[in-house]
Amino acid sequence: MKILSLTAIAAAGLLAAACSASTLRAEPIDDAPRRTIVLEHGAFADGSSWDEVIQRLTRDRYRVVAAADPLRGVAADAAALSSVLATVDGPVVLVGHSYGGSVISAAAAGNPKVEALVYVAAFLPESGETALDLTGRFPGSTLPDTLAQTPGPDGIDLTIRQDRFPAQFAADVDPARAALMAATQRPIAQSALTEPAPAAAWHTIPSWDVITTEDRNIPAEAQRFMARRAGAHAVEVAASHSVAVSHPDVVADVIAEATRSEKG
Repeated sequence: MKILSLTAIAAAGLLAAACSASTLRAEPIDDAPRRTIVLEHGAFADGSSWDEVIQRLTRDRYRVVAAADPLRGVAADAAALSSVLATVDGPVVLVGHSYGGSVISAAAAGNPKVEALVYVAAFLPESGETALDLTGRFPGSTLPDTLAQTPGPDGIDLTIRQDRFPAQFAADVDPARAALMAATQRPIAQSALTEPAPAAAWHTIPSWDVITTEDRNIPAEAQRFMARRAGAHAVEVAASHSVAVSHPDVVADVIAEATRSEKG
């Protein structure tokens, strides 16, 4: 698979998309088999976190499905996502945000439908690694101090305290929207963040990565390390963890680039 440096973007103009408010609009190839884009949200979010990205992709005639992530554990969540993929006809580009990156890495393993992976401010774990391991290897995450614990159906559930959510998760999002996101966030089982990844589909499936340099959840250096290791086509953007909300054009364009790619 072709490997791009973390500061270089493919010739389609994605660097301009990351660095400028004026972005290139990606159009699907009319005579190519149309791939379905399946989006997997991460912890402390829900499917609505993809709304602006979905609007741009569907405007350009891409087929999009936003899956509901149960946020119970990597293996269980990957099984739930696999059940969604089974309902999709034809090839798939699988997209994961944050913890959703761990889920897509597991769900795509051995699935011939999945022809590209896109990670958005996400984890790209190797088999056996956990989200907590990867975050802790690099300084910069302020997430632990913002978390609240509540009893869940299978142990402790975690949420981000609503008063801390905007600064922690969505510092570059409109304050009213960030407050709404805080109120509607979905909890994740604490055990999900310490569950070893069962598989790493990025070893065999071409991957793209949107790296967020102002991220307070997953440090930028952790994201760079994972992208380099996976040989991902990467773009950096000065954005918070909620890059799909604050920079939907960048995210949509990277997804479209993956959709147009040849299978590796």
